[in-house]
Amino acid sequence: MDWDRLLNSAWEVRDHAYAPYSKFAVGAAVLSADGRVFQGCNVENLSFGLTNCAERVAIGAAVAAGCRDLMAVAVVADTATPISPCGACRQVMAEFGVKAVMMANRQQRMEMSLQELLPRASEGILDS
Repeated sequence: MDWDRLLNSAWEVRDHAYAPYSKFAVGAAVLSADGRVFQGCNVENLSFGLTNCAERVAIGAAVAAGCRDLMAVAVVADTATPISPCGACRQVMAEFGVKAVMMANRQQRMEMSLQELLPRASEGILDS
C-alpha cells in the first residue's frame, strides 16, 4: 500500500475544505482497486447536519467516476492525535469495500482495518 501517495493527496485537497463555521479542515483520499486516487474535503453548511465529511466526498467522487471497488482511505487534519472517521463515514466505507484506513495528523499516522473501526458492519443485515 502506497500510504505516502494517499496521505499527500489528502493533505493537498485539505487546502480546499469549506469550513467557515468550525474552521476544521479535513482532507481524504481513497484508493480504488484499479489504482486510481479520488480526493475529498469537508464541505460545511450553516445547517450543520447537512455538512459533508471529506471521506464521503472522496467516495462520492469515486462513485461519480464509475468506481465502486475501493481498497483504502487516508484521512488527515491538524489535530492533536490522528483524526478518526465518524460513524457515518465508516458505514459508507463498508458499503464500498474499504479494507484499510490511514488516519493522520502532521506528526503521526495510525493504520487500522475497517473491521477494527466498524466491527460487524453488515453482518446479519445482508445475509437475511
